[in-house]
Amino acid sequence: MKYRQLSKADINALIQQGCSADDWTLIEVPESFKPEFVQRTSFSGAIRLGCFDKVFTLPGGLKRHSGIYDATLFNVTLGDNCCISTIREYIANYDIADDTIIYNVGSIIMEGHSSFGNGVKVSVLNETGGREVMMHDKLSAHEAYMIALYRHRPEFISRMNTIISAYTGSISSDRGFIGKNVTISGVADIKNVRIGDAASIKGASLLVNGSINSSADAPVTIGQSVICEDFIISEGSSVTDGAMLTRCFVGQACIFGHGYSASDSLFFSNCQGENGEACAIFAGPYTVTHHKSTLLIAGMFSFMNAGSGSNQSNHMYKLGPIHQGTLERGAKTSSDSYILWPARVGAFSLVMGRHVTHSDTTNLPFSYLIEKGETSYLAPGVNLRSVGTIRDARKWPKRDGRTCADKHDFINYNLLSPFTIQKMIKGLQTLENLRYASGELSDVYSFHSVKITNSSLKRGMDLYRIAIDKFMGNSLISRLQEEDGSFSKLSESQLQARLKPSTPVGSGEWVDISGLIAPKTEIAALMNNIERGEISSLDEIRSAFKTMADNYYEYEWTWAFQHIQQLYGINPSKMTKEDATRLIGIWKDAVVNLDNMIYDDARKEFNLASKTGFGADGDKFQKESDFEQVRGDFESNTFVRSVLDHIKAKTELGEKAVNSLIQ
Repeated sequence: MKYRQLSKADINALIQQGCSADDWTLIEVPESFKPEFVQRTSFSGAIRLGCFDKVFTLPGGLKRHSGIYDATLFNVTLGDNCCISTIREYIANYDIADDTIIYNVGSIIMEGHSSFGNGVKVSVLNETGGREVMMHDKLSAHEAYMIALYRHRPEFISRMNTIISAYTGSISSDRGFIGKNVTISGVADIKNVRIGDAASIKGASLLVNGSINSSADAPVTIGQSVICEDFIISEGSSVTDGAMLTRCFVGQACIFGHGYSASDSLFFSNCQGENGEACAIFAGPYTVTHHKSTLLIAGMFSFMNAGSGSNQSNHMYKLGPIHQGTLERGAKTSSDSYILWPARVGAFSLVMGRHVTHSDTTNLPFSYLIEKGETSYLAPGVNLRSVGTIRDARKWPKRDGRTCADKHDFINYNLLSPFTIQKMIKGLQTLENLRYASGELSDVYSFHSVKITNSSLKRGMDLYRIAIDKFMGNSLISRLQEEDGSFSKLSESQLQARLKPSTPVGSGEWVDISGLIAPKTEIAALMNNIERGEISSLDEIRSAFKTMADNYYEYEWTWAFQHIQQLYGINPSKMTKEDATRLIGIWKDAVVNLDNMIYDDARKEFNLASKTGFGADGDKFQKESDFEQVRGDFESNTFVRSVLDHIKAKTELGEKAVNSLIQ
């Protein structure tokens, strides 16, 4: 588009409409400029205006023609068809893209040079420092995990900070930016904030030094009374209702509202925070907290739901807040739970009551950690049979709110994976050792500051064996299937060829780096490449994570193949069809057994005790009728039906797999 200076006629018209300028020659306009749509406006510095041809329809149906009304602009560039109205103070040093509407705001200013929240150090996990993560627009949970936790590799940390600083420098500017189709209204003050396309910012109190990385396919919403300082808010997220964020990174499709407050914290994909508060937390994907009385502090979480009144302490009144803790993926807390850091809770475990003994249950996943008389008791593996665990696993993929094309986090939703199964194998050995050392007739066993009853120990061993059998069978059958899910007839030599791993990667220990489950060797290789300078950009790091995610099932089979001999005494390289058939039979029994346990657990939700509170002012029959009208009956419940369907489907799958091995 060609621009020109204002004509004398333009200037006279603007003056008659209450406009003024320090220097009219510093204002550029398009050839089609219409001065009638600029009224009561003061200009200073270099100004470039777009055309004003569009009519906006505001909430309630009020129409407003694009233009500038009652505003003061200093060094501002406007795209086409913007509407700037009722600016109580001024807009300074901003470039504003097409079709954006800004009205009834205090000030929007850019002062000095800024990287818009990029490069800000977040003192995550340890409030006193030592695990700082530098924020940037493309930050993933996996990258942040490595920076925060792998401090034993200072060269890696130094290289990562250099890479992030290079990106930060590349986007730094002395000009603010507001993208296309943005709406900003009722905002008090915005300073040094970069705002992406299609953002909606209404009623915020203060936004300082940050990036709102909104996009047309994943708009960001900022609502009433929000205060954000030193922040980055990623695509598709919503921060509303008086939320207050200081030195925080908000990942994609997160939701914060109802007065939630957080400082020095990282939140990644699909996190949600309402009412409570957070300080120095690493909130991996799907960390959720809803309650006013809930405080999350100095902890690492993912796939986590915090019950009301959940709390942690990160100091013991000696050297200050220097302690930290971890709830591994899928762990959750019940109402009024408390943990004294340092502590570590195994994956998919449930914490109930108060715990002050600094326990470490990382190799006993899917457990209940329960307080009994000020003593912490552990029930290993019982969460494997919980209907709630299965419900959680199914809901997470369905609740992925990310709509943008470029997703930062590579999330693996699997309950059973080499990461959790390797822990169960270690846990099974641990329980066997406890029983051997203390005797089979002991009433209670002690392990890492927790107690395990005799019955809980035996049950945990049984559950771990079932889960291991289920995973190994899942992996075997997936290997036998064709890409379309069908099975081909296989000779013994073809079977052995099919089972041969396609890659050596995956045979060792696995890690969960905040949502991405991967072989530890691949994480180490990535860090080595970064340290050597062979990987030197954020895009290359993201590509490495994507490769790990894309190849997960190939890596998984390598791990499973390696462990078949250890677990079943079968040499997988020489597996016969009879061996494979036996393993499929073990898998089928494990699946049906576990599903039956889940089915029985679901039935508890429909027992007489669960009906307490139903059927107000009525008899037993009215209570049951009221319950069924609200909750439905057991047999027709959607989840219950899905469990029965799962048993049927897996049984048929096993039969097809076996048939493919029969000539």
